[in-house]
Amino acid sequence: MVDRARKAGSSGRPDGRFDAAFYRRFYTNIGTRVATRAEMAARAAVVAAIVKLLDVPVRRILDAGCGLGWMRPALREAFPRATYAGLEVSEHLCRRHGWIHASLATFRPRKRYDLIICHDVMQYLDDREAARALGNLARLCRGALYFHVPTLRDWRDNVDRSCSDGDIHLRSGDWYRSRLSRNFRHAGCGVHVRRGVPHVQWELEQPWRTGI
Repeated sequence: MVDRARKAGSSGRPDGRFDAAFYRRFYTNIGTRVATRAEMAARAAVVAAIVKLLDVPVRRILDAGCGLGWMRPALREAFPRATYAGLEVSEHLCRRHGWIHASLATFRPRKRYDLIICHDVMQYLDDREAARALGNLARLCRGALYFHVPTLRDWRDNVDRSCSDGDIHLRSGDWYRSRLSRNFRHAGCGVHVRRGVPHVQWELEQPWRTGI
């Protein structure tokens, strides 16, 4: 289910909206920002700790939709021998930070990645592009994926709308779960492990089934 009232990129090309003004409003302006550098660093540290606990080796990291790169320092600290690649659709950020300019739906590198970060990207893609991007994540990932996106329930119950971008596509959690589960197993806290990658979790470490 998608909330059709909120259309990402409705004013033109999807990369055109992600200009300097967008990042000032949602990231660097104290009065209007939706996230902080400290919050993103803490999130990256938690993801890295879970991946290490699962004993998934990490040599290549892709930060898909890396934005200002606030997760990069913590990821580099956790995996000092790994290479880091930032992927962005924003031409502004690619010029400023040297990220790879491409869409997650169509990005086709030669090699795969051991850890992929996909934080708050999918809500800016319509159903077709989001489905393509999810399929591409499965092709690109050979280890672990951190996946985070606001759902319809989040918008209703969790999101602070006073500082959040409402020009997005909202879908149900089941829409994402049904597609992610084809290629990944959820290990908890948004970390998913590629099916076939060996890892061990004790029963109560695993996400609990709905209704228990």
